[in-house]
Amino acid sequence: MTNFVFGKTKDGENVRAWRLANSRGAHAVILDYGCIVQALSVPNAHGGFTDVVLGYDTVAEYEDNDGYFGAVIGRIANRIGKSEFTLNGKTYRLAQNDGKNHLHGGVKGFDKFVWEARQEGNALVFTRFSPDGEENYPGNLRVSISYELTEENELRITYDADTDADTVINLTNHSYFNLDGGGTVLNHYLQIFADEFTENDEGCLPTGRFLKTAGTPFDFSEPKPVGRDIEADDIQLKNGHGYDHNFVLSDKVELKKAAVLYSPKTGISMTTFTMLPGMQLYSANWLTPRKGKLGSLIDRRYAICLETQMFPNALAIPHFPNVVLKKDEHYHSVTIYRFDTTV
Repeated sequence: MTNFVFGKTKDGENVRAWRLANSRGAHAVILDYGCIVQALSVPNAHGGFTDVVLGYDTVAEYEDNDGYFGAVIGRIANRIGKSEFTLNGKTYRLAQNDGKNHLHGGVKGFDKFVWEARQEGNALVFTRFSPDGEENYPGNLRVSISYELTEENELRITYDADTDADTVINLTNHSYFNLDGGGTVLNHYLQIFADEFTENDEGCLPTGRFLKTAGTPFDFSEPKPVGRDIEADDIQLKNGHGYDHNFVLSDKVELKKAAVLYSPKTGISMTTFTMLPGMQLYSANWLTPRKGKLGSLIDRRYAICLETQMFPNALAIPHFPNVVLKKDEHYHSVTIYRFDTTV
């Protein structure tokens, strides 16, 4: 594992990039700014390698552009309705940065900090202290996130956290995957191991209802092209301008298979495993044209996000899985993205 200077933030903080590699030639570049997966190069079926995540070449581009490219998201990933929640009888009001809702941790979420970084064996470990009141969340929270690139071509992400007071937490990674290395992902094949998804309102906020995937554009029980049904006459697709929905994962084992994404062009398949009960499928509906790494073009629907998570708006919906982390409890979850090739 090596590291090098990637640049400086606008506030003058140094940002370093860490290069992880395995003996099979795969490698990842992870920034200590936002724990961003800046590059992830894996073998393709043609004897070469493909960088399967979208991103930028400079710190300034990560600071200036929307989209949370490759970053860790916290304290709460996804949306909190009306930008407030009540915990232990006290109401906490948060930043409204998604219409009237709170999105991805607020104005300065975990994606906008430089984290402490160290190597532990084959793992790269990032840590930071999130003080009580940061973005108006309660409790002093200590967070640890580790990345490991295994010999099986798996990017393994482990999340751990502890708090000195009851708080809320829902951590994820917001990588934009494109198994072709660029261009549209509508020709990628996707399978999701979920029989239900959470209904969204017109602001992409879950209502609390569970909808069956069978017989709908959200049925990915068998692999199908992402673009096959994305323009269907369906109110849920219209609400999200495409896919921007939480899938309720069917398997109840601790580390469950969530999805398989496959590119016929490169022969790369990516299998997602997680300990969490949900996964947000986002088809990059809101991306606008911009320059990416090495002058590449990033545009609408040029990527798929598979964000493993607790359910969005869970603080307002009692029957959703609990996102409260109590004092002296320990938060732990693992997500794995495994890459294979098919000729």
